[in-house]
Amino acid sequence: MTSVPHLLTDIPGPRSRELHAQREAAVASGYAVTLPVFVARADTSTVEDVDGNTLIDFASGIAVTSIGASNPRLRANVAAQLERFTHTCFMVTEYEGFVRVAEWLNEHAPGECDKRTALFSTGAEAVENAVKIARHYTGRAGVLVIDEAYHGRSMLTMAMTAKEDPYKSGFGPFPADVVRGPNANPLRGRPVDETLAQIQAIVAERGADYFAAIVVEPIQGEGGFVVPATGFLPGLRRLADEHGILLVVDEIQTGLGRTGQLFASEHEGIAGDLTLTAKALGGGLPLSAVTGRAEVVDAVHVGGLGGTYAGNPLACAAALAVFEVLEEPGLLAGVGDIEATIRAHLEPLRTEIDALADVRGRGAMMAVEFADAGSLAPRPDLAQRISAACHAEGVLTLTCGTHGNVIRLLPPLVIEKPVLEAGLEILVRCIRTIAAEEAAA
Repeated sequence: MTSVPHLLTDIPGPRSRELHAQREAAVASGYAVTLPVFVARADTSTVEDVDGNTLIDFASGIAVTSIGASNPRLRANVAAQLERFTHTCFMVTEYEGFVRVAEWLNEHAPGECDKRTALFSTGAEAVENAVKIARHYTGRAGVLVIDEAYHGRSMLTMAMTAKEDPYKSGFGPFPADVVRGPNANPLRGRPVDETLAQIQAIVAERGADYFAAIVVEPIQGEGGFVVPATGFLPGLRRLADEHGILLVVDEIQTGLGRTGQLFASEHEGIAGDLTLTAKALGGGLPLSAVTGRAEVVDAVHVGGLGGTYAGNPLACAAALAVFEVLEEPGLLAGVGDIEATIRAHLEPLRTEIDALADVRGRGAMMAVEFADAGSLAPRPDLAQRISAACHAEGVLTLTCGTHGNVIRLLPPLVIEKPVLEAGLEILVRCIRTIAAEEAAA
């Protein structure tokens, strides 16, 4: 492998700048971009742009290309399906791939029960359909979500998402019957018992028979990669059971090996009544799923679920390749090694740099939060400057968090150790450089 990153021009290069100008004249300006480089090809853990620069990929298309952006097994599966047919619509005529994906998810999703799966195209569709199923099964309307949550960009999922800007600003009014409760955020000092008591009070105030579902991310994604304090998720499970509320676990970003288990909820030993997957499920092709207790999913009347592109045959072929890779011996253990390597590089900085408030996450879903020492006032300026410095040196990083003060690391689960090390060395150097500039200012 050529040493990476390998830069021939500034980032972005001249051809990328030229194409970006064309984009601005043709594409709706509401689309943001993290790094305005145009990709010519991608490999296991790197992307090559149209100027010949090779960048280290710590984004994975926001946790989508977990087995690499050009996995040969996935390409072969999709190519073989492409030779047969591209689409029929599963609601019109059936095809085997849809069934095989559903079978795998039924077998592997958490929970010792008979399960059923419904396939869709996007994560937001999975969330919306989970709410539909929960409301149909319970006969209730309310949806309880958690502070700092992110669940999508459709009207209902925007209502369920906490962050106003850019996701919700100017798009209301939103659907009703969405209620927000607190999260047990360890950095912000929210004890589990106190947080669960507040949620219990919310349920009591509204009446338990109001809530159809509690929807929770086992690790928050856009909200800042917040790993809830130990015991919070089991507490939600107990609360849901006590009141006949369905627990919906949104594993759209955390699922399918991202945290070192197939599903992040396994770290806490819980199972949702419904488990949601997307992102990595299709390995780059649009595919999402709702998997859950058979009596819950099958409560919906015939014709009540579906979608023209839901479970597209090409996406199902891709998912079957993803499953094969996830079942390879040592892959999930290797995700634990990714976490250990990231922690070894970043955790020593906590005693060196006052504004580095936290290093957290699980597996290949890790984050660094920047905030003022003592007050923990968010420092989005530092996160953005550090991320920009990484981009200039050829490492693709993303920011996140309600206040934009978190750098998140989402390398492919199959990233080569030398590439991971090289990217982390650049990240550490950029953190130190920006912190020194801050101290000198």
